[in-house]
Amino acid sequence: MFNKILIANRGEIACRVMETAQKMGVFCVAVYSDADALAKHVQMADEAVRIGDAAPAESYLKGDVIIQAALDTGAQAIHPGYGFLSENPEFVDAVDAAGLTFIGPSADAIRKMGLKDAAKVLMEQVGVPVVPGYHGDNQDPEHLAGAAETIGYPVLIKAVAGGGGKGMRLVERPEDFASALDSARGEAKTAFGNDAVLVEKFVAKPRHIEVQVFGDGTHAVHLFERDCSLQRRHQKVIEEAPAPGMTEEMREAMGQAGVRAAEAIGYKGAGTVEFIVDASDGLRPDRFWFMEMNTRLQVEHPVTEAITGVDLVEWQLRVAAGEALPKRQDDLSITGHAFEARLYAEDVPKGFLPATGTLTHLQFPTACRADSGVRAGDTISPWYDPMIAKVIVHGPTRAVALEQLYRALQQTEVAGTVTNLAFLGALTRHEGFATGDVDTGLIGRDIDALTLVAPIPAATCVAAAMMALDLVDTKEETGFSLWAPLHRAVQLKADDTLDLDVQVEGSNRQVWQVGEDTVIAERSNGIWSIDGSPMPQVAVSGARITVFDTYGQAFDIVDPLDRDASAAGDTNVVEAPMPGLVKAVFATVGQKVSEGDRLAILEAMKMEHSLLAARDGVIAEVLTEDGAQVEAGAALIRLKEE
Repeated sequence: MFNKILIANRGEIACRVMETAQKMGVFCVAVYSDADALAKHVQMADEAVRIGDAAPAESYLKGDVIIQAALDTGAQAIHPGYGFLSENPEFVDAVDAAGLTFIGPSADAIRKMGLKDAAKVLMEQVGVPVVPGYHGDNQDPEHLAGAAETIGYPVLIKAVAGGGGKGMRLVERPEDFASALDSARGEAKTAFGNDAVLVEKFVAKPRHIEVQVFGDGTHAVHLFERDCSLQRRHQKVIEEAPAPGMTEEMREAMGQAGVRAAEAIGYKGAGTVEFIVDASDGLRPDRFWFMEMNTRLQVEHPVTEAITGVDLVEWQLRVAAGEALPKRQDDLSITGHAFEARLYAEDVPKGFLPATGTLTHLQFPTACRADSGVRAGDTISPWYDPMIAKVIVHGPTRAVALEQLYRALQQTEVAGTVTNLAFLGALTRHEGFATGDVDTGLIGRDIDALTLVAPIPAATCVAAAMMALDLVDTKEETGFSLWAPLHRAVQLKADDTLDLDVQVEGSNRQVWQVGEDTVIAERSNGIWSIDGSPMPQVAVSGARITVFDTYGQAFDIVDPLDRDASAAGDTNVVEAPMPGLVKAVFATVGQKVSEGDRLAILEAMKMEHSLLAARDGVIAEVLTEDGAQVEAGAALIRLKEE
């Protein structure tokens, strides 16, 4: 076994790898950018090395600097985590050339699975079913359009070097093919430096089911399947294992297909073979097709660990160090059911816009596994993925595990940034998901109901107001002024501005007025209840109060001196919604635009965001340019006054 390894990553996955490695007695070296100097993974490590500026291209993607850090610290091996350099064969070659061990597959295996079209040809050769489609070299638009006609609409255009939904377009009619192809190619060129695409059949009721495989370079086993069908814009939201509705016949067929795929390329380490499944007639062994192989540890690997009792990172280290596969296929079995929910800093009502902010409070319930790369006090940076944590639960049945997930999400406390907690909670209550009737279109079909913003309960507002007026830790004399009950008022701002009044009748009783609602707060045995229910947990940071009820509700205390300040939005100005890089500007001075026209593209949090005109008008000023780095709130384009 290695004495020391370097982890060429950051955040949650770097912390996850360290937990197992250090438990095994292996010393860990962290690398960090300037933005991560005080990050959790740096604090956890036995040693840490600065590798560059905040931008990934200047730090976590600099393979030569990372390899030198491993050599300088005496590390014997490099664990890549996921993302960044984890599937870069040139990096693997460089690691090997430096005399170090890459904890993962060979460069040859990564190359064979790196391009989707070549991978599908190889899979066909070894008997793994693939989706009908065109994966050839001819990239002429007319040829691709003809291939689409042959395959039959609807079709998917996908970037050959794609991933994460980038460079992917659904085309339902022949007349839409050309524009969709241009759009997919443009996005693929920006994201991957390669605009080649493939075209394949679009499955009507698709489920995304993947098989966890593990190889030693010659032989492989599978650790059963995960269902990742709950997706939004091709991004996974909640994953589970095993797949609901899975039959033993289909599990055997999919598992063996995954093993054949791994053994065909001499795979070593943890990998995932992803399949698209047509669930329109239930799960059938003749209705699944190979999509791609991820030649690394997956984000959702904890659900497999939960149902198998296997530590996949431990297996990675042991096999990379030259040991045999820890278990044979017959030694592996499934126990219970597991879910993983991805908790992100994102503004769901604003179209899931990635968010930044300093986490003033972060706490997870003890009944779940929470894999996180951040702590209270850490900042969600605009430079990297805005994941806060993965919330994982395991129960004896799917129904029990789903209730555990619902409860765990309710009890997760985050303050300092907006999150998708309420959205995740709504998914756990979705009737179709609860019965296992899932497919990749579920979220898209029901997005309005899943993102519905419920009114803030009056009791939640009162909890915030009690903290704002310092009426929680009250003394005996609290509540009386000149021998009469004390009346006080406070103004809070959530989505709207709220006026609250309270009659403090003593240290243990308060009568609140919230609009037309009267709410009673009473204390008994030192514990406050509001309208008969226990007062929820509350966190305070400056003028921001977060009540951990209904997945967390943030309120700002309104300063009386600021109440008359105008808060109206300015439809004349297009502003940057977050810090980022201006990738493209489409507006010119004097240009007439209509509401909804795309005026610029901002790249932030590894995603591209279109900035649209808020109204019809004429461009008065263009205040930015391609390649500009801008702060949140920066004015980019101004329309002429109406």
